[in-house]
Formats: sequence, structure tokens, C-alpha cells
Amino acid sequence: MPTKENVMARFENKTVLITGGTSGIGLATVERLAGEGARLVVTGSNEARLTDLRRRFPGVLTIQADNRDPASADTIANAVTAAGLTLDAIFLNAGFGRFVALEQTDADQIDEQFAINVRAPILQVRALASLLRDGGKVVFNTSVARNAGLPGATVYSSTKGALRTVVRGIAREFAPRAINVNAVSPGPIGTDFFNRSGLSEEESKALSEQIVTGVPLGRFGEPKEVASVATFLLSDDASFVTGSEYVVDGGLSEL
Repeated sequence: MPTKENVMARFENKTVLITGGTSGIGLATVERLAGEGARLVVTGSNEARLTDLRRRFPGVLTIQADNRDPASADTIANAVTAAGLTLDAIFLNAGFGRFVALEQTDADQIDEQFAINVRAPILQVRALASLLRDGGKVVFNTSVARNAGLPGATVYSSTKGALRTVVRGIAREFAPRAINVNAVSPGPIGTDFFNRSGLSEEESKALSEQIVTGVPLGRFGEPKEVASVATFLLSDDASFVTGSEYVVDGGLSEL
């Protein structure tokens, strides 16, 4: 039976890479894994936040990388190689959503969201595959939005639907190496997601109030609640789970 001591040491002597690890779900996962003994590699686009992360977690390797740039995948892999690290797990968490009505959606907005949410994680896992040990773990961050017809989120939802398919494909490709590939699928979580989505403060508040009425548990989730599920999928406790998507949405999409 697991004890508090061996759960807290699940990641001792293990190296985990997290993309988009300076805020929200990514940061909550960094905090959780640090508490469980992991050696951390964290990417982010904001250098000030990366500096703060190094201050909070001495020994963390930070890499400035922007998912918009396809070259960022090699930037990340080269930094890991230069540090002499082998990865035990990868959390491809970085993502972005823009809420725009269909009639106001243009090609650049579509390309941007697919570049960040789909192209980047595919290129990153390709670049990092040779640095990931056999029996390792890969976790993608999808979204329950892929199952919903949310006004203004057609493109964002489409990227997450595509990413769910990516999880299945890569799980098949990595199965001969006993690498588990899964997804954590958050519902409404208390992050700055809506504030970064192009909505005004009033629009963000109205949408949040609308969404929460459909959540059986009656509230938004906390980043640490998603992090706890992601941490399970990144651990050896998930050794017989692959190709799956774990929903963390307070019952929104299932009840």
C-alpha cells in the first residue's frame, strides 16, 4: 500500500520537462513535481517569469521558447542535450486560445492557434523522443472544449480535438518502447486563460458565469487539481495507461 513517504518520492532521481511551466496549470505541476523530488526542465516565453522560477526552485533548468516558432522544438532539445540530461517524462502543457466570432476569424488567427496548440507539441515530442528513456511518460494538455460547441471558440476547440488525435497516434508509435502517452483534459479552471483569449473583462466575467452554471460541482477548478492528475499520468503509477484522456472538469462534460 502506498505511503505518504513513497508517494512524495515518486519522482526522486527523475527528470521531467514541462512546457509552459511559468503560470497556471504548468506552474502548479512544477510545484507539485518539485515537492515529489523531480529534477525539472521548464520552458516558457516570458524571461521575467523564468527568472522568478529559477529563484523559487534552485536547480531548475529553464529554457526560453515560443511555441509560435517551429525552431523552438530544437531549441528545447538542444538545451536538454547540452545539460547532459535524459528525460523520464514530458508534459506538453503550453497552449493558447483566442475567442473570436466566426465572422471575425481570419487565416492568421487560425494559423496561430494551430501552430501553438498542435504543430508545436508534435514537433517538440519528435525532437525530444531520442532524449526520453524507454518506459517514460508523455502527457498532453487537451481540453473538454473539444467536445463542446462554444461560441467564439471554434478554432480553439478544433485544435484541441486535433491534439486528442495526436495523443492516440503517438501512443501507438511509442508503444514498442513502453512509453505511455496520455492527455489531461481540463474543463473550466481558475487561470488567466480567459483574460488572454481576447475577451474584454466584462465578456470574460459573463462567459465564466455562464460556464459555471453547467458544472455539477458548482465551481471552477484550481490549477493544482489538474496538476494532480497530470502528475499521476507522468508517474510510474500510470504504467498500464496509454492513449487515454483524463477529464478534470467537475462533471461538466460527463454529467
